[in-house]
Amino acid sequence: MNRDLYIDFAKGLATLSIIFIHTAFWSGQFYIPAEVRVFSLVFDVALFYALSGITSGANIEKTLYRLLKLQITYMIFVTFLFFLDYFFKVFGLTFFSLEWLKNFYSTFGSKYSTTSILAYPQWQNLGNWYLHQYTNADTFPVVMGSFWYLKVYYILTVFGVLILRFFPKHINGFIGLCFVLTLLFNSYPEYYPTGQVGYVAFYLAVFLIGNKMRGKKIPSKGIPILYAIVAAALAGMFWYYGGEIFYKINKNKFPPKIPYIIWTLFSLTTLFVLYNRLKINKENFITHIGKNAIFFYFAQGISSSLVYFLVVPLKENMPWWLLMIIIYGINIILAFIISAGLKKVDACGWKILEFLRRKTAS
Repeated sequence: MNRDLYIDFAKGLATLSIIFIHTAFWSGQFYIPAEVRVFSLVFDVALFYALSGITSGANIEKTLYRLLKLQITYMIFVTFLFFLDYFFKVFGLTFFSLEWLKNFYSTFGSKYSTTSILAYPQWQNLGNWYLHQYTNADTFPVVMGSFWYLKVYYILTVFGVLILRFFPKHINGFIGLCFVLTLLFNSYPEYYPTGQVGYVAFYLAVFLIGNKMRGKKIPSKGIPILYAIVAAALAGMFWYYGGEIFYKINKNKFPPKIPYIIWTLFSLTTLFVLYNRLKINKENFITHIGKNAIFFYFAQGISSSLVYFLVVPLKENMPWWLLMIIIYGINIILAFIISAGLKKVDACGWKILEFLRRKTAS
């Protein structure tokens, strides 16, 4: 079966959008206008859950094996990150003053502790990362700020494959249940589950809708109707909540509340409208990113942290829009380079595990 390059293309564009979001909301908080930061959320993480639904099937064993491989790749990455963070602090203490490091971490919002600045390895952090408790990595704060997605992905993929396997005739019912729960949680915020549990209802619905769209094509006559519904929902949102809700979209993302859900409708509609309509016949730079999306996702956390060093000396010397373009371009280049390195680190980690398996089996 030929690989659907549209899926890779869509994943690649979604990844580039995530890089822009983290450029805008992390280092960009110091110079990019709030309006631009909000508009960066138009194409956001919900696209990945929809694409996962499109590519997922009802094979439980295959799905669990894929999740296990992802968990091991994740553990290899955070182990590498742990030592990278440690050596960066040692390097910083060698070439910079302790006061400089304190100012660096406090400037960019990283949780400062004397122990971390003095570069004593905090092994409990590595254990927490393995178990998906995302305690901060001081030098690379964007990495752990990105990983909420991964935990939710694990949860909804397990729920999703169980539904697809055991309740294939009731998918519409589960989609309806997810929306009812989402509305209930929004109507009665005191009942909204804490942690990532509250994220699952909406994103599981997106996942299941994606799976329902698998192999299908939205009729051309239905496209104007869909976009009219999206426009009406956006207009209704601003009418009900007022214009100030525009500046609160990001606050309504964690966990996803009604304003953010409405905000995602345009990107999700566009994804499904172009599915089986936009033909990608040749691999390109964007499909390459999509095929290696997990490594780019890991890499952009590192690169989005590193560009902080460039923002401080440059933000007073050029217009914000020019700096944004430069930093975003550098972020993409760094993510591309780092992702290639992370693939090699991952391959090395798997070789070490295979070596240990052979040694312990003999």
